[in-house]
Amino acid sequence: MRSGLLRSGSGVGRAIGSGTVAAAVVLGGCAPDPAPPAADVPRFGVEIVGTSPHDTDAFTQGLEIDGDRLLEGTGREGRSRVTASDRETGDVLAEVDLPAPLFGEGLTVAGDAVWQLTWQDGIAVARDRETLLERRRVDYDGEGWGLCLDESSAGSSGRLVMSDGTDTLTFRDPVTFEPTGSVRVTRGERPVTSINELECTADGIYANIWKTDDIVRIDPSTGAVTAIVDASPLRAALEDTSGIDVLNGIAAVPGTSRFLVTGKLWPTLFEVEFRPR
Repeated sequence: MRSGLLRSGSGVGRAIGSGTVAAAVVLGGCAPDPAPPAADVPRFGVEIVGTSPHDTDAFTQGLEIDGDRLLEGTGREGRSRVTASDRETGDVLAEVDLPAPLFGEGLTVAGDAVWQLTWQDGIAVARDRETLLERRRVDYDGEGWGLCLDESSAGSSGRLVMSDGTDTLTFRDPVTFEPTGSVRVTRGERPVTSINELECTADGIYANIWKTDDIVRIDPSTGAVTAIVDASPLRAALEDTSGIDVLNGIAAVPGTSRFLVTGKLWPTLFEVEFRPR
């Protein structure tokens, strides 16, 4: 997505997107059945346990911890890049630009590669895990938004999980990038759309919902939303919100229950825990 500034009516370590309103045609005097109510799921808040500076020029699309490094992919034409920085010091260890006019999106580590999506270019870039230099490109259909590696699935190498802004998550081979299946994301019987940045964990897939301050947890086997996190306190904690864009970017901190969370052009990277309400 180029931009996602919150408007009225409108990926360190996740509100449900609005569906399209369609006109209902009544035939024979019979009105259609009303949509079923959204299923109730556990709701969580966020507890801030730490903060660190974040690059206000980073239009964050993907965020992931790789050992002692933090990987971040950013977007916008002619300004997209992938950066690896030291988690302790914040020093940049490697940085590679995505050539224009490609628009960078989500990324994830899979084996010895870092896969990076592009928005509407239909190209996934496989990069060297250490240097971030491009190795090869693979074409795909549709848009690219978020990406993570689900290691809980069958197979030693796991499977990639990709979002495209719709209610569908596509599973892909982590080596070839070929699609291997898909699942529709629902809350009750309602589709959940605008699924953006993804983070795969042992207890499900956490996903930013575009244009909201909510994060949802998804069961990858069924697509059911199993929790909703209200991350709006993070925006409220920013000293200056002028010029920032939407919440986006979530990375699980290994060995803990914490996550790193930030947003596009945000000045702060938050370390948080999700707490039941």
